[in-house]
Order: sequence, then structure tokens, then C-alpha cells
Amino acid sequence: MDMNRSYQNPLTGRYAGKEMSYNWSPQKKHSTWRKLWIALAESEKELGLDITDEQIAEMKAHIEDIDFEAAAAKEAELRHDVMSHIHVFGALCPKARPIIHLGATSCFVTDNTELIQMRDGLKIVLGKLAKVIELLAKFAEANKDMPTLGFTHYQPAQLTTLGKRFALYLQDFVMDAERVREEIKLIPFRGVKGTTGTQASFMELFQGDEDKVRKLDKLVSNKMGFDSSIALSGQTYTRKVDYNVLNVLAGIAASAYKMCGDIRLLANLKEIEEPFGKSQVGSSAMAYKRNPMRSERVCSLSRYLMTLPANASMTHATQWFERTLDDSANRRIVLGEAFLTADVVLSLVANIVDGLQVWPQVIHSRIMSELPFMATENILMEAVKAGGDRQDLHEAIRSHSMEAAKVVKAEGKPNDLIERLASDPLFAKVAPNFKDMLDPKKFIGRAPSQVTDYLEGTVKGLLEKIHNELPAEGFQTEEVKV
Repeated sequence: MDMNRSYQNPLTGRYAGKEMSYNWSPQKKHSTWRKLWIALAESEKELGLDITDEQIAEMKAHIEDIDFEAAAAKEAELRHDVMSHIHVFGALCPKARPIIHLGATSCFVTDNTELIQMRDGLKIVLGKLAKVIELLAKFAEANKDMPTLGFTHYQPAQLTTLGKRFALYLQDFVMDAERVREEIKLIPFRGVKGTTGTQASFMELFQGDEDKVRKLDKLVSNKMGFDSSIALSGQTYTRKVDYNVLNVLAGIAASAYKMCGDIRLLANLKEIEEPFGKSQVGSSAMAYKRNPMRSERVCSLSRYLMTLPANASMTHATQWFERTLDDSANRRIVLGEAFLTADVVLSLVANIVDGLQVWPQVIHSRIMSELPFMATENILMEAVKAGGDRQDLHEAIRSHSMEAAKVVKAEGKPNDLIERLASDPLFAKVAPNFKDMLDPKKFIGRAPSQVTDYLEGTVKGLLEKIHNELPAEGFQTEEVKV
């Protein structure tokens, strides 16, 4: 079939990385089903059921060789995806065929696989978060002393530093990483629960031996990498789990949107610009433009991801009694797309931070256009110390400030407040000190040391923990399609 004549998901075709794409692929999904059937058979054998090593070995020999065409043909006949794959697997494993899926319901493979995919997906996300945190920490450290104009209400405010501003973005991602780490620990396994969660079929298999049924649940969970399974389930694990996981991913999207939204504003001010390719085209009509396209893409995808927890909460709320099937089609789309979106957002954020272009002279120029107004309180205090009358000085500063502001706004000229004050006899004694009093670094407070304290006290320790929890390759970033 001509792929250009059918819809392709942009997340897999255009954006997402190979690792996350594989995590939600049919191959990963259905090979995990087979691993679950093997874990179930092994555990049932260990607890005394008549299952042979030969049967298990036969199943293990065919974990990855999945005939998707045969499964699709069988599903068209049976109208049941799990049964179709049981038949195809059984055809490959004729000796094991009688014991594949023994005592289980479809949700044994579907739910448990999705929980594995979410756990593994969160580990991929954590690795990419760690890379973003590393890059932001490096940028914050390098620029912790660089004064920049702060904004509140997007109006000029007191100074901060460029490093402190980016440390605020860093802090958001650190909070996200902590939540991801916690969610990885909290994701439960569905385990072996039976058709409506009562384990009745397994009680039948083990002739009413509750201890063996408990052990079966624990054995299968452990074999699949979980310390335990959820205490109670209906036919499915509670869809509250999906909601919790998507909330964490949406939190990452909000952090990314916040930072990249600010970068877009700073790009307009020409203070900071994202990476821009040598031959990149910013606009088809305006050749001079250098649009923040990567940051815009982050915001676009993040906005989508931030909407998904509402969908997941509705799915959880509308599951009648032990389960209904109206969750299935929805979750096939939502779970994978949430992780794929988070994946590409983090890759893009890492790419942007790694190549940020800072324009110090523009930043300094904007500071100096506003700093004279901010410095007036210091000038007033110094003039009083030099023997001036506080009320007379205050009125002079007010009057000069109004005139200087009028020149800036009405005539578009530079702020000349300092020149006006320097020529006023009331300030003659302190005027020689104006240059020193207007040093921007005198207005940034503890911003540099706040950054240092945060990097040393929080970020360094978190990255060490993540390094210990993930394989080294977990910190690698894939090439970003920009």
C-alpha cells in the first residue's frame, strides 16, 4: 500500500525517538504477551501443575518471531485480538499449545503489558529529563552572574540574572523528575487476578489452595520485574493508574511550555535565540526572519499532552462495575501518544537548551534603559547621607523621572534620567558616584549564590540518583528532527 495515501501518525513518522516508538510498537506489545504466558506457565509449573520444561522451552524459542499477518487473519475470523495471538503462538508451539494462557483472562496479557510499557516508558522519559536537567544546570551555572531585566506582568521589574531565570525552569524539570522516579516505583502490576479479579479460575486450578494462588500472583509479578501486584482489581487494574501517569507526563509538558514560551518572548526581544541552522529558513516570505520554530513546536505538542489527563480521568470514572470495554479503543490511542509526545518534547527541549544563543549586549542595553529608574532609591539615600533634604530630593527625582519617561515614550529617545540628575545641583555631591551606583550587579541580590546553592544542594544529588537508577545509555539523546 502507498503510505502516502493513508494517514500516518506524525508522532512516529515525524517526531518521536526510536526507543519510545519501539516501546509502544506491536512487536514490543506482543512479544511481552508471550513473555507473560511463559512467566505464567513457569510459575504454575513451580506450584505443581502438570507443565513440562519442554513446553516452556518451546515457548521461549518463539518470543520474537510473531507472524502479524497470520494474527490479523485469525482476528478477522475470531473478532478477538488475544485469542488470535494465542492461536498463532500455539501453532508455533504445538507441545505448549494446551497450557498457553492457562487460567488467565485477556486482561492478564493486555493490562500487564500496558503497565510494563508505562513503567519502561517512564524510564525512557526519566533519562531524557536527566539530560535536560544536566544541560539546564550547565547553562544556569555559566550565566548565574549575568544580570538581566526581570519582568512581572511582562513589565520591567527588578533585575535578576540569566542563570537564575533558567534555574527556575530547571527547578520545574527537577520536580518533574522526582515525580517520574516516584511513579516508576508506584506503578503496580495487575498480576494474576482472573476474569473479574476474584482469582476464581486459579482457585479451581489449584483445588482451592489460596496460598498457592497468592504465590502464583507474586511469582509472575516478580518474573516480570515487579515487587508486587495491585492488591485489588476487577477484570482490569483501576484506570486511576493511567490518570496518575498521564498527570506526570502533563506536568513535564507544562514545564516545557513555560520555558519555551519565555524563550519565544526573549527571542522577540533579541536577548536569547534558540539554535538556528546555517541554511534554515525562518519564513517563506520574510527572508530575514529567525523564528523560534523549535520552541513553538514544544509549545504545540505540550498543549496537546496537557489535555490528556482529563481524558484519562473520564475513562476511569466511566468504567462500570468490574469493567466495560469502552476504555479499550480510547487507551490504545491515548497511552502511546502521551508517551511519544513527552518523548519528543524532551528531545526538543534538550536540543534547544544545548544550542541557546545569548546576546549580552542586547541584555545590557535593556537593563540600562530601565535601571536609572530602579537606582533612584539608592541615589536618594546616598544624597541624604551627603547632607541633602529628603523631601526636596524626592521631589526632584519624581520630576526628573516624569520628564525622562516622557522623552522615552513620546520621542523614542534613550533614558536620560541620570544625566538630568547629574546636572541638578541637589545631587552634586553624589553625582561622581553615579556610575558605580548603576552597576547592574549591585541589583541582583543573592541570585548567583541561589543558583550555586540549588545546583549543589539539589540538582547534583538528583542526577547521581538517576545515574544509579538508569543504564548509561538512558542519558543519551537521539537526533532531533527539527
